[in-house]
Amino acid sequence: MAKRYAEIGFCGILFAFWFQLLVDFIGAVYAFGLLGTSIPPELASVVLLFTPVVLLLLPRGLRGWPLAALGVGAFLCRAVEPALATRWRMLVSGVGVGCCALFFPAWLYAQARKKQLRLAAAVGGGMTLALALSILFRALGSGLDPSTEGATQAIGWPLAAVGIILLLTTLRSTWARGDEPAREERGHGKAWRAIGLAVGWSSAFALLYLSFTAPNVIARWTGASYLVILAAVAIVLSSWAWLTATARFPVRSLSPAAVTIWNVVFVLALVLTIGGHQVRFPPDPAAYPLAEPVVQSWQYVPLALMLLSFPVLLLDVQLFTVQLIEERPTARAMGAGYALAALFLLVLVLGQVFTTVYDYIPVIGPFFRDRFWLIYAAAGIGLTLPTLLVREDATQAGPAGRSAWVLPALVTLAGLVAYGGATLAAPRPTAGPAPGETLRVCTYNIQQGYDAHGLKNVDGQLALLRRIDADVIGLQESDTNRAAGGNGDAVRYLADRLEMYSYYGPKTVPGTFGVALLSRYPIEQARTFYMYSAGEQTATIAARVRVGEESYNVYVTHLGNEGPIVQQEAVLEEIASGNVILVGDFNFRPDTPQYRLTTDVLDDAWALKWPQGVDDEGRQFPQRIDHVFVSPGTNVIAARYYTEPESDHPALAVEIER
Repeated sequence: MAKRYAEIGFCGILFAFWFQLLVDFIGAVYAFGLLGTSIPPELASVVLLFTPVVLLLLPRGLRGWPLAALGVGAFLCRAVEPALATRWRMLVSGVGVGCCALFFPAWLYAQARKKQLRLAAAVGGGMTLALALSILFRALGSGLDPSTEGATQAIGWPLAAVGIILLLTTLRSTWARGDEPAREERGHGKAWRAIGLAVGWSSAFALLYLSFTAPNVIARWTGASYLVILAAVAIVLSSWAWLTATARFPVRSLSPAAVTIWNVVFVLALVLTIGGHQVRFPPDPAAYPLAEPVVQSWQYVPLALMLLSFPVLLLDVQLFTVQLIEERPTARAMGAGYALAALFLLVLVLGQVFTTVYDYIPVIGPFFRDRFWLIYAAAGIGLTLPTLLVREDATQAGPAGRSAWVLPALVTLAGLVAYGGATLAAPRPTAGPAPGETLRVCTYNIQQGYDAHGLKNVDGQLALLRRIDADVIGLQESDTNRAAGGNGDAVRYLADRLEMYSYYGPKTVPGTFGVALLSRYPIEQARTFYMYSAGEQTATIAARVRVGEESYNVYVTHLGNEGPIVQQEAVLEEIASGNVILVGDFNFRPDTPQYRLTTDVLDDAWALKWPQGVDDEGRQFPQRIDHVFVSPGTNVIAARYYTEPESDHPALAVEIER
């Protein structure tokens, strides 16, 4: 029994670290492209995903100390990489991903030679535990993983130490080399089956990585309450853990056909959930500004069905593992399968990234515009078709044993702590009923949480915002709830830590870089509208912020490159009368027609304070593109650009008289 739980614990930490390494690796690669707004040469580092090809050169596979060294390398890379600068983090996390990607099929091959079917239950239980840990970390960190961010990243070291101990315990049976003859002559006709099963396994892993390891991602697809999504995922995952811990669970009576149908239901629900929020953008500029469609009641049906049925991913992981062990493929077949699976995973990840950055990717980029749903449909096909390769007896893998309650108890505890932690971290704005005589407004492009040097620095941006101490904050390039942004939630993190109300603006599905509104005072009647975009997709937030007895019409926007005038015309068309505050990264300078068009309607707050174009520190900003515009007649008391390197844009803070 102790050995069984050592195997589950080892798999749980391995998969949790694999998820985290992949998150940091893809995020770091994207960071280089973000800084250069082009395809970075660092993209070549994705070759580290393809380490399973090594098995093509090793007909006897990997065993003994080389296999153990791979596992230890993965754990050490995960412990080290969060503290490194972006380039080194990319390389070390990439090496860690490569270690995981080679270790797992090599280990699986070794188990297949001995037909150790019980390992499949450990893999399934380990993936369940890894998912629970991932959700827990994200919830406790307000959308960012505290085990890879800030001072708390030291958590990774004791976890790595435990993982290494469990690794060595688990590998005892495969430590000796040469105790069995090579079976290269067996399984040649089954190579295609091993490839299909490996792709299916990788598809399940990819869907967990792209969504369920971070419930905030699902909340941002749909605009649904994060706490509701978190609670639903935690309850369903806990229920699954308890059900599979008993031999009476009906999964052992499921036929392969029933498993396939379950997969089809899940994939359809997933695609409908995402597709229902895919905005249909008209090609005619006259159709804009375009209001974001109102969420209809029917759209909650596929969302609920997806949340209820997602444990099929965990079932698939176990079934594909069972079938791979049953097939006993050659090491070369296993290597080919997981190498092709790595290629499929890379296509899925790049495809999701391209749905946002298509305007910067030559030739193939535009294909992915407005096709966010397609990435998940492709993953769903890669998941479902291999279920046809699963045989009847694959569903008979038994539970963990007499003490099977330990794993579900841990998963349940993780869910309770995750929900409790997220609830306690939720902001509780403290603005009193008698606000001051001034209102401080800030606009800040946070560059997806990276600073001017390409280092991940949400905490530095938080420190700057605390120093500015604004009442109303408009954020741009703020939606990190996708693979390119490490599946993090920078808006939630900042809102929780600043104790402010928040409105995210556009969902992630339409492919903007994100705008958000934070406020110390209640946000009312918040809505999102889109502007015509020939290039990158753009959107604007419109909301009312109630300050005591007075209300302000607040707008937050981020125009495309060069600040297309057609986009600014759409923004100005939506401007209401009364107290207006329009903030954002406009991508146009004060010497442009767009600026003159805007100042025909509103006043530039910085220019009102510094009409000579020079502030009290002797600084001039003729190239400034981050602006705060206010209603004519507004008295601007202070205006300052904060040029600290916490982002590639300065923060602009303006204080107005109420």
